[in-house]
Amino acid sequence: MTVTDKRDYYEVLGVSREASPDDIKRAYRKAAMKYHPDRSSDDPESDSKFKEASEAYEILSNPETRSRYDRFGHAGLSGVAGHDFSRMRPDDIFSVFGDIFGDFFGGGRRTSRGVDLQTEVVISLAEVAKESERSIDFQRNDFCDHCAGKGAEPGSKVVTCETCGGYGQVERTSGMGFFSTRVVTDCPTCHGRGNSFTQRCKDCQGSGRMPKRRVVTVKIPAGIHDGQAIRLRGEGEPGQDGTARGDLHCYVRVKEHPFLQRHGNDLLCELPLSFTQAALGTNVEIPTLNGRTEVEIAPGSQHGDLLRLNHKGLPDIRSGRSGDQIIRVLVEIPRKLNQKQQELLREFAETEDKRVLPESKGFLDKLKEFFDLSD
Repeated sequence: MTVTDKRDYYEVLGVSREASPDDIKRAYRKAAMKYHPDRSSDDPESDSKFKEASEAYEILSNPETRSRYDRFGHAGLSGVAGHDFSRMRPDDIFSVFGDIFGDFFGGGRRTSRGVDLQTEVVISLAEVAKESERSIDFQRNDFCDHCAGKGAEPGSKVVTCETCGGYGQVERTSGMGFFSTRVVTDCPTCHGRGNSFTQRCKDCQGSGRMPKRRVVTVKIPAGIHDGQAIRLRGEGEPGQDGTARGDLHCYVRVKEHPFLQRHGNDLLCELPLSFTQAALGTNVEIPTLNGRTEVEIAPGSQHGDLLRLNHKGLPDIRSGRSGDQIIRVLVEIPRKLNQKQQELLREFAETEDKRVLPESKGFLDKLKEFFDLSD
């Protein structure tokens, strides 16, 4: 096909001349999905349309060649180093645009992302109340220092892998006839590198990786909850090709407090009182995250009553607004009384009129009404 016979590249991809790089990439993916021979076997022109879209994308995805094409058209690309798509098979084009086709067809040499790692850090409830930092000491498989991660003994000859031909991946077909499945995996010989060597590294035995100790600092935001993870990007292990590292996920564990229980952003403190303290009222000290504080217990406090200390709880991890500390009164009844205590309580009991006590009066009224209806 001569220069004058070629279609406009923007027309091929169906985009305007003002299209953004992302628009061009999306249009190319759509065309590749539509015209790939494996998906359009009933269209005799799918092969040529596929190559035409690939050529258009190669030119328009490069800012320099796109600029020349916008100014001078196809004639302006004369002498530009490129790929002869007219002589290439679709499987060959995978190696040119592996990052584009890898997501859709499982082919091409893709960047191998490294393994994510997990670790754990334990903090106190008091540390949840404010932002803090911790040093994390962990071990990961990292580049071998002796061979710089290549897996080859320094000075040894590096050759193209005979198994995959330098692509780093191999295709395996399973099944029978129409129901066969194509699976692309890393080459078992070169482990995705695309090359091999005459002598393996003596330290890492050709893997290119060695266990290494690593220390990082992690910032723990105020208000974090037990079990939440903080991701440290790029602190995992490197991929097979040595580029994209995985992440380190640091899970936070919050130690139990001896007196305070967390409920969302609020803190609950259970306060045991004697029945005389509850009846007469008193001042008692209670624990908070900021130390001890004194609270007033009103006379006549009942078992289960709640007191609230505003803004004495934990901050919300998003808004930073603090919750409250809630005090729940637990009235304790003595299991054993000495003789004098029994006498005093009997004297007190004689002065009680259960008919005028709020709770007792309500109960007795309901009880009388129940028996009257039963009769």
